[in-house]
Amino acid sequence: MRDQSPQSIYHPYQKDAGQRWRALVYLSIAELFALSLWFSATAVLPALSTEWQLSDSGRAGLTIAVQVGFIIGTLLSALGNLPDIYPPRVLMAISAAVGAVANGALALWVDNLAPALVLRVITGICMAGAYPPAMKIMATWFRDDRGVAMGILIGALTAGSAIPHLIRGATDLPWRQTLLASSLLAVLSCVIILVLVRDGPYRFPPARFDIRMAGAIFRERGLRLTCFGYFGHMWELYPMWAWIGVFLAESIQIRGANDYFGMHPSVAAFLVIAIGALGCYIGGVVSDRWGRTTLTMAAMGLSGLCALLIGFTFGGPPGVTLAIAILWGITVIADSAQFSTAVTELSQPAYVGTALTIQTCVGFALTVASIWMIPVVVSWVGWRWAFVGLGVGPFLGVAAMGRLRDLPDSLKLAAGRR
Repeated sequence: MRDQSPQSIYHPYQKDAGQRWRALVYLSIAELFALSLWFSATAVLPALSTEWQLSDSGRAGLTIAVQVGFIIGTLLSALGNLPDIYPPRVLMAISAAVGAVANGALALWVDNLAPALVLRVITGICMAGAYPPAMKIMATWFRDDRGVAMGILIGALTAGSAIPHLIRGATDLPWRQTLLASSLLAVLSCVIILVLVRDGPYRFPPARFDIRMAGAIFRERGLRLTCFGYFGHMWELYPMWAWIGVFLAESIQIRGANDYFGMHPSVAAFLVIAIGALGCYIGGVVSDRWGRTTLTMAAMGLSGLCALLIGFTFGGPPGVTLAIAILWGITVIADSAQFSTAVTELSQPAYVGTALTIQTCVGFALTVASIWMIPVVVSWVGWRWAFVGLGVGPFLGVAAMGRLRDLPDSLKLAAGRR
């Protein structure tokens, strides 16, 4: 009898195999614009610090507030199975629109830290509706080449996170206008989602509300080890993204120079973060061809090494500092999409959205501690040792993925490629 499972039912989109790549382009552009909200306040921290006389804790708080909001949003979303019960594109569009409003309100009306923190938390909650649902939509278009497709999508997220650094470094816009530019991009994202983004032919089975599914990801050993690998990766990723711009600016100042090969430090930070999009693509290709655990272990090993080494270049030759930072920017994100891809391959089909959401929820919860840790370490021992503690995460992640590699579950990954 012909297979009539939900993933095999004929769908008109199958008439054009190229449709899935066009769908991925639309979804990636929407994700790029929406995620420009994430580090919009972080990119203008120098201006905010001066105008609002922020302490180190206030500066860290503005960055962490988004993470806290994201944790709240993903937790509520996972407990309510929202990405599996409601259309993901609707969640994405609403989230991008509300996030744009919250970010715009900060730009237009806020003059001190307290309301800014509230609005950044709201922005983070909205990011929870723009990130995991996009991964689920992508998975409805791709069964083959899913690692590459996920890599491209997360690459768009990476570039989007870096956009505020580019706006600040390449223009003379004041901080308020920089935030407004990010809000306008998020509005454009909402339009793209509503007009151009659709679910693909490999839709997941419909789900019913089941609060127990939020914890199911930790009850199965293969999924649990995948999550542990992801948590080690996340311990390093967002603190690196949050503070690399400040590190580059402080390093060049100590050196007595003004730029990195003609680039403003903010533009250099944009390059370091945005080039991670290339790492995402390469990671997807390698993961699909040679295996998920192979790629994630290699990427975490290299990024952890960069975390240990880059501090020794502080105040040194700008070319050396930038080179290690670029390598770090490529490797620190190259594995991210593959952890999410592994979850789509190992979890129950009806609750893929919930599994992705709870994975990101716990991962981002860890980043609150590691982001906060960096300025504390800087105040104690300086930038030379600030990033060393981040190396612990990827090395523990390597151990988790090594254990997964030895399990039968690993044969479900990348069509049997471990």
